[in-house]
Amino acid sequence: MNEVGIIKMPIGNLQSVLNAVYENGLDPVLLDPTSDMDSLTHLIMPGVGHFMAVKAQLDADGWPDKVRAFAASGRPTLGICVGMQLLATTGTEGRESPGLDLIPARVQRLAEGNEMLRVPHVGWNSVEFTRPHPVLSGVRPGADYYFVHSYAMQTECSEHSLGETVYGQRFTSIVGRDNVIGFQFHPEKSQINGLKLLDNFCNWDGKC
Repeated sequence: MNEVGIIKMPIGNLQSVLNAVYENGLDPVLLDPTSDMDSLTHLIMPGVGHFMAVKAQLDADGWPDKVRAFAASGRPTLGICVGMQLLATTGTEGRESPGLDLIPARVQRLAEGNEMLRVPHVGWNSVEFTRPHPVLSGVRPGADYYFVHSYAMQTECSEHSLGETVYGQRFTSIVGRDNVIGFQFHPEKSQINGLKLLDNFCNWDGKC
C-alpha cells in the first residue's frame, strides 16, 4: 500500500488534508523535520498563509533540501495552495524571495478588479484542464473548486500549466512537471471532484 507523508506546516490546513487522504482509504503520516522519509511513496506539502513567512519556516526546519531530494527521487510530490506556490522559482509576496524551484515559475499578486472581483480570491471557481495528466483522469472538466489566495503562479513554460482559472485574469490553478504537481485551490475542501484529485494523486506512480 502507498504511504503518504504530509509535511506538518506551521501555517496550514493539515487536519482537513489528512482527513481527506484518510477518507480515500489511506493512513497518511504527519511529518516533522526529524521524520524518516525513506519509506514514503508520496509527499504532500499543504499551506495557507504568506509565501515568504512559510518559506522562512521551511528553511528554518531544513525542509527545502528534503523536499527537493524527495522530488528528485521520482516519487510523486504535491503542493496545495501556498504549497503549490512554493514549488515555483520565486515569489513576490512581501518581497521577492526564492521558492523551491521545482517548477520554473513566478508567483505574483492577482490584479485588483472591481467590487465583484476583490482580492483575495475567495470562494468557488471553475478549473479548465489544459493538458491531460494521470492525476486529472476521471475528473469532470470545468468543475468548481474552493480557492483562497491573493497570489497566483505564472509558469515560464506553458506545458507546465495543467489547469487554468479566470478571476479578472487567467492564471495557472494546476501545475505539473514530471512527478511534481500542484493545486492552487483546496482539493480537500472541494467535495467529490477535489477528493477524486487527491485519490488520483495518492495512487499515481509519478509517471506521465
